Order: sequence, then C-alpha cells, then structure tokens
Amino acid sequence: MYIKVLFCVQILSSSLTGHANTATLSKTSTVLHVQTFIIIRLPIRSNSARDMDAGSEPPIADTVSSISESIPCRESQIKLLLSLFGEKRCMTVPAIFAYGHTATGKSAVINSILKTCKLPHVLVNCVECYSSRFLYEAVLNGLYTNNGRQKPETPVKCENMNDFVRLFRHTCMDLHLQNETVYIVIDKAERLREMDTNILPAFLGLQELADGNVCVILLSEIVWEKFRCGTGFQEPFIVQFPDYNKDELLRILVRSAPEGYSAEFYQMYLSLVLSVFHIVCRNLSELQHLAAINFRKYIEPIKNGEATESDSRKLWKNFEPHLKKALQTVYLREVSSTQWERMLEESDAGKMMTQQGLSSRTHVELPYYSKYLLIAAYLASYNPAKSDKKFFSKHSDKHKKSKVIKKQERTNNHMLGPKPFPLDRLMAVFYAIVEGKVAPTANIFMQITSLVSVHLLSQVAGDDQIDVPKYKCLVSLDFIKSVARTVNFDVVRYLYDFV
Repeated sequence: MYIKVLFCVQILSSSLTGHANTATLSKTSTVLHVQTFIIIRLPIRSNSARDMDAGSEPPIADTVSSISESIPCRESQIKLLLSLFGEKRCMTVPAIFAYGHTATGKSAVINSILKTCKLPHVLVNCVECYSSRFLYEAVLNGLYTNNGRQKPETPVKCENMNDFVRLFRHTCMDLHLQNETVYIVIDKAERLREMDTNILPAFLGLQELADGNVCVILLSEIVWEKFRCGTGFQEPFIVQFPDYNKDELLRILVRSAPEGYSAEFYQMYLSLVLSVFHIVCRNLSELQHLAAINFRKYIEPIKNGEATESDSRKLWKNFEPHLKKALQTVYLREVSSTQWERMLEESDAGKMMTQQGLSSRTHVELPYYSKYLLIAAYLASYNPAKSDKKFFSKHSDKHKKSKVIKKQERTNNHMLGPKPFPLDRLMAVFYAIVEGKVAPTANIFMQITSLVSVHLLSQVAGDDQIDVPKYKCLVSLDFIKSVARTVNFDVVRYLYDFV
C-alpha cells in the first residue's frame, strides 16, 4: 500500500515541477499530495540536512554501524526500520509486521534501535499476556516504566479496547508524548489470533483510533498471510528477517571465541561444526550451544600434548565420532553444559553417561510413552502371563503378593530369553504402569511400530497373527533399567525373577 502511495507522490511532484506555471491541479489531487506527504513524512531527508538542525539525532549511517556492531548481518533490516521510524516528531507508518524464524534477530534489532535512538516504547510478550486484558494493562503500565517514570500507585486497569484507546491517550498526555512517536512492540503476535476478534484490527489501526502518533510493531515466526481474516483490516508494512546463511552464522559465532585461542583456530572449529549441523539446524541459539559444549572435546588432543592447533586432520579424527553423537541431541537440550561435560568425563572413563539416571543417548531420545511401552513389553516378555494379576491387579490379595515361591518351582525366565506376547497384553500392562490417563489413540500404536523399526521390539511371525499380532522385547536388563530410571519407574520390583 505504501509503495503505491509513494508512486502517487512522485507523479504529482513531477507534474508540479514540469508545469510550474500551471494552476489547474484538481482539488482532489492537491489533497492527495498533502495526505501522502504526511503519511510518508520526511524519512528521505539527507544526513547533512539533519545534522544542521540543533539537537538533531546522529545520521542514519552512524546509527546503523553502531547497532550492526552488536547485531551483525542485519544491516538491511536496520536501515529499513530506521527509515520507517524517521525522527521522533515525524509521523510514521501505523503498523509494522516483522517475521522470521526463531533466533533470526527480530527482537534484538528492534529493541536495539528503540534504545539507541531513545524512542518512547513499550515491549509486551503475548506468552506472558495471554488474554486481552493482560495485554492492555501491560502496554499502559509499561509506558510508565519504559520511559523513566514510575508506575502509578494504582496500576491501570483496562477491560476492553474502547477503554484502552481512551487510557492510551491519557497516558501519552501524562507522559508528554503526544508530540512524539510511541512504539508498541508485541512479541509472539501470532497469539493475537486466539484473543478477541477485534484486537488485531484495532492494534493495526491504533494510530487512527487514538488520533495520535503511534506505531504498533508485531513480531512473529509465521507469515502475514496466516493473520488475514474474512473481515479485512489495515495492512501493516512487512519486514522479513530471513535465516542466516552459513557464512553469516560463521561470522556471528566466531565473535564468541574463547580466550587463549586464535580467531583463525576457532573459525576452523566452527567450520567443522557447521559442516555437520547446518543441514539439520540453522537456529543461531542452538548452534551457539552446540559449539560451546563440544569445543572442549575438540581441543582435548591439544591439552594432552598429542597435537597442535595446526594439526587439523588429527583434531578432526578425534572429534568426528563425538560430533556424530552430538548430532543426535540437536534441539533436545536435555542437559545443561555442565552436565554434558560431566557426562563426557564419565564416558571417557568407560562409565554410563551420568550417575543421575541419564543413560545413553538412545535411551534418552525415546518419547515419553515409548519408554513406558518398552518397559511394558519387557515385563510381558519376561513375566509369565499368570503373574500379571499379581503385579498389576488392584484387587489382588496383598498376602499373596508377598508370598515367596519355592526355588525348585521357579523358572528363571531371563535364562530362557524373551517370550512372545500378544498386543492386548502389552496394552494391558502399559495402562497398568503408565502415569495418568492415556487415551488409546493411533499415536500410541504408531509408537509401537516405531519401537519395532528401531529393533527394540520384534514382531513375531506366524500363521495365527492375522487378528492379534505378537511381539517380543529385544533389549537387555541393563538397558531397560536405564530407561526406567528416566521415568522414575522401579522395573525390578515388577519382574517375576526378582520377587
């Protein structure tokens, strides 16, 4: 919309300059020219003209360079936003929609611009402000704290959009902001779609409703087309924050090089990390985490005196198996960096990952219900079917549970190996041990298929398997113990051989 308006301004301007002696412009054209000038205001003023004004702001180029030092690889977005913001007392666009995947610099860039230029603003997050009332009140009360004023003794209360517009005008007058552009930044804006139907159109048209100089900035991870509804509303100015490419990620990550190592050496390490992880992960925060927790393993031969910084081949040979293992933990964040280092130390000593129940990566990566399904399958494989009532029936006699079976009557099922069991028995044991109520959805049965595909269970073939399939558990006792520890389940207590 704003591109079309700017095009009209250029046509009118050229017609005025080309026909200086002509006074035949229609009244409509004149009004259009004035209105578009007010909307577009003066963002195109030259830096030298602005420097001539007393107490003027620093040139855009200086602001861009200072912000780019802390937030690299976002120069084009910074320039565009600064040109849209303009000067403090100039009218700006009513709404801006900035979108991009997580960790692409949306919030960081906008917050840095607002703070560097000292623009009056308020930032709210729709995760915290999960209802329209909380959102209204967070904006109104935040205007005081974010602009050097204390909150009023009685926090502002607001129930609906009509009250919000009225109180917003009053707050701007109280803070003497009626002559400056006030910026309202709403993060996680996609959650506005779940609130009142009028809240999104009202925020987009708040400049007109409040009859003041206000700009609403929406930050989201989804595209603008997902926000459109049938009733329609004013379109915002859209700014995209694309994913960082490989070179940009390398440029950003190398800034956090640890002390004692050259930037070239750390850049070589990051190149190896990105060559493995960039295909599956482009999240800057996740890559920073992975680079930090794996660097200690990379420099291990250097600390042991087995290699130098220039022995890239020897360092890679030692680091490659560890990097493949770390590839399985992308986005999981199951442990902190300190726990990860402890796990590495114990792994080097030939121990399990930790003494706190964190076992191998294969165990930890199982979904929650898959762990209980695997435990139920192990119990069904190594317990006789007649013992299910003893272990899992709520109405079983406690005296019978504690009755000890004579040794000569007991068969060691672990020595005989796993036995096949039908699907209905697996589900019966699963629902007996799982915490909470679980609906028998297709997702549960898909997880059984997944356990078969990764060879933790096997489906037993036979002529009678048409109606009820049978399975067999393939994992060891130590394996199932480590899985059970991750869900705080004492599996030995339910094994027939250990009663």
